Amino acid sequence: MPSVKVLITDPINEILIKTLKEKGAEVDYRPEIERKELLDIIENYQVLVVRSRTRVDKDVIERGKNLKIVARAGIGLDNIDTDETDKRGIKVVYAPGASTDSAVELTIGLMIAAARKMHAAMNLAKSGIFKKLEGVELAGKTIGIIGYGRIGTKVGIIANAMGMRVLAYDVVDIREKAEKLNAKAVTLDELVKESDVISLHVTVGKNAKPILDRDKFEKMKNNVIIVNTSRAVSVDGKALLEYIKSGKILAYATDVFWNEPPKEEWELELLKHERVIVTPHIGAQTKEAQQRVAEITLQNLLATMKELGMI
Repeated sequence: MPSVKVLITDPINEILIKTLKEKGAEVDYRPEIERKELLDIIENYQVLVVRSRTRVDKDVIERGKNLKIVARAGIGLDNIDTDETDKRGIKVVYAPGASTDSAVELTIGLMIAAARKMHAAMNLAKSGIFKKLEGVELAGKTIGIIGYGRIGTKVGIIANAMGMRVLAYDVVDIREKAEKLNAKAVTLDELVKESDVISLHVTVGKNAKPILDRDKFEKMKNNVIIVNTSRAVSVDGKALLEYIKSGKILAYATDVFWNEPPKEEWELELLKHERVIVTPHIGAQTKEAQQRVAEITLQNLLATMKELGMI
């Protein structure tokens, strides 16, 4: 049997490359490949491995006439057109849950940074101005968690340990789970109206309607903190900018942006606002998480290759 040709188009942990080679695969590691070249050569490969940089859209999939598997070393499939892979019978594998702890820790860090105005205080201190900025305590406040899955659940447990009241909303029935974890399952409107902090942990498509839109912003308390480490499109960005500027929203702390890097005028204005904290999509960027992502992706990839008789 001829060796399986694998194309890897994003930086990846070495364990994945090494193991695939040991299994007899011919691995072409091209972590900085440009889109045009990808389209030109993709038909030569049976397996495509990506992370976040590479978009596996309809054009890539159509050109990949010999593709059998698309693997994403990550916890989601935002950059893969799964409708198109399904049509073509291409298997898709990834690593759900691998970076849960990293995402949770970043969420808590962003929440504390926003409450204590740490970004502004640090910028002042580095410029030689030691000014004592007044923040707010999180103990005694109410956090509303939108999306009560692996990450949202753990954020709630930590927030509760910090002395916060926890409200939770999800599209599935979470009442029993929430009760066991000292949280209260509520409707989305109840969560928005009662929360001092709102944390988003959802999985939605790139064309999904915002969960937090103008109607929800209107229903919020004054001086609410919003933390988003899941999907930028879950928030109406233009409306968010208006409510940030009006002062109703105390702070917006996020690890995700609508365009990365931002390019729309309203995005750039939001990015530069003093009460907006932005990290460049680093939720899974820890040594431990990247190791787990690589290992789980590899396990799932090898199992699928074996299932298809490729190894």
